[in-house]
Amino acid sequence: METDWIWGLIGGGLIGLGGAVFLLGNGRVMGASGILGGLVDGSGRSNMSERLAFIAGVVLAPLLLWPFYSVKIDTHLTDNWAVIIIAGLLVGVGTRIANGCTSGHGVCGISRLSLRGIVATVFYILAGGLTLAIFRHVLGVI
Repeated sequence: METDWIWGLIGGGLIGLGGAVFLLGNGRVMGASGILGGLVDGSGRSNMSERLAFIAGVVLAPLLLWPFYSVKIDTHLTDNWAVIIIAGLLVGVGTRIANGCTSGHGVCGISRLSLRGIVATVFYILAGGLTLAIFRHVLGVI
């Protein structure tokens, strides 16, 4: 029986736990794009050390856990760096337009029964599915 889904369940639980701790500890929603965006545009100077610690944890935690993986994990990500960079930039632009990302709207917004978070998450999922269908099946890029 396939057991890869367990890693997704564990990861999702940890993200939810992190969001709850962030909300209870700081009184603010754990939106990764807002945390990073505040560092980039300078609006988060008042709590810069907290933001840097969050970003460092997001980057360093997988690197620290890497030695414990016994098998290679295939992300099914393309090897085309141009596609990866363009996709990252488009995600960044999209999160600014939507005033948040899937961690803010999806994880924290839905858990607080926020209508704005629910609607944003539905549109994220629809846009992601449509983009994948077009880029994979029509354009053959990924």
